[in-house]
Amino acid sequence: MKIQNDVRVTIRVDKNLKENAEALFERLGMNMSTALNVFLRKAVDESAIPFTVSANKTGFGYALTANDITKAFTDAVHSEIDDKKQKGLPVARYDADKKQAYLENADGTREYING
Repeated sequence: MKIQNDVRVTIRVDKNLKENAEALFERLGMNMSTALNVFLRKAVDESAIPFTVSANKTGFGYALTANDITKAFTDAVHSEIDDKKQKGLPVARYDADKKQAYLENADGTREYING
């Protein structure tokens, strides 16, 4: 006869988080209990939380939507373009009408890339 070593653990989580996690775990072929056991085993094996936990805000986190990430990316690209223009460096662009890449110089002239 097998001795049962399982114990029940009760935790509180946000309802939406629980539902999203359950949907993810189902796609991965497991339930919440199995997923939490995987996490706990990994933590014990590594003697640490098996991912980085930080108070630093990186700008990309759980609460951001796809639109937030797209906006952050777009803002970063525009910032890089502005920085290059201020330094008088060419900026890589794409002409959708000609379907061709080009370099835009600080004076506004274009140098199309052969291709």
